[in-house]
Amino acid sequence: MTDAALTFTDLTLGYRGHAAVHHLSATILRGSLTAVIGANGSGKSTLMKGIAGILRPLSGSCTMQARRLAYLPQQSEIDRTFPARVVDLVSLGFWQKTGLLGRRSRADRDRLEGCLEAVGLLGFENRALDSLSGGQMQRALFARTMLQDADLILLDEPFNAVDQRTIRDLVDLTRQWVTEGRTVLCVLHDHALVSQYFPQTLLLARRPVAFGPTEMVVTPENLRRAQTFHEAWDEDARWCDGAAGARGEDLANHGADIRKVAARV
Repeated sequence: MTDAALTFTDLTLGYRGHAAVHHLSATILRGSLTAVIGANGSGKSTLMKGIAGILRPLSGSCTMQARRLAYLPQQSEIDRTFPARVVDLVSLGFWQKTGLLGRRSRADRDRLEGCLEAVGLLGFENRALDSLSGGQMQRALFARTMLQDADLILLDEPFNAVDQRTIRDLVDLTRQWVTEGRTVLCVLHDHALVSQYFPQTLLLARRPVAFGPTEMVVTPENLRRAQTFHEAWDEDARWCDGAAGARGEDLANHGADIRKVAARV
């Protein structure tokens, strides 16, 4: 499909031989805004790492039709004790263009300043990372993401432990990216936020439970269905029990009857 940004074909991802995402088939269209939801341990962050290329598939494939990808991990994965300033962190967004030690032009410096202004951190350039609040740190990470000028953006729990004003500002920025034609996938826990701002949702419980328009995915029945998995895995279990009959429905066809949105867990 020429309008597909991402295509998952029977994708299974995992760690140490244990599958954390089973048999996902779906198509993410260019310029779409998609929430990825599910309980802890349901495979949301694993899927992000698979798309970013940090994890290789155990089976199936993830095909990306994007010129450039930007991945914003959870704040807990970032060492804020490293002696660096806000400008150092944000400037990492240039690495694909100049490398880590490449010289930056006046235009690059103007872009960096514009990104800091867009996230409300102009004047914070020389602040140490360990002096920032959670919300300020997340704004800095969004500024770094902006500098990458990616057409596919992955955000893993970007609104956790930040204040409501920061959430509103960063949601607005995310929606602006979509109006520019960028594709955004965002891991979230707040279902109210998902229902208010995200037109499309993928609900995971290691296997896909539902994918499609948010109002048809975030329903009591689907959320109940998503709770029927065990977060811990059996160390003696096979790496994956997903024979063809255990796979979820193919969720890629947006025009299909909505009954196909639900998949067996």
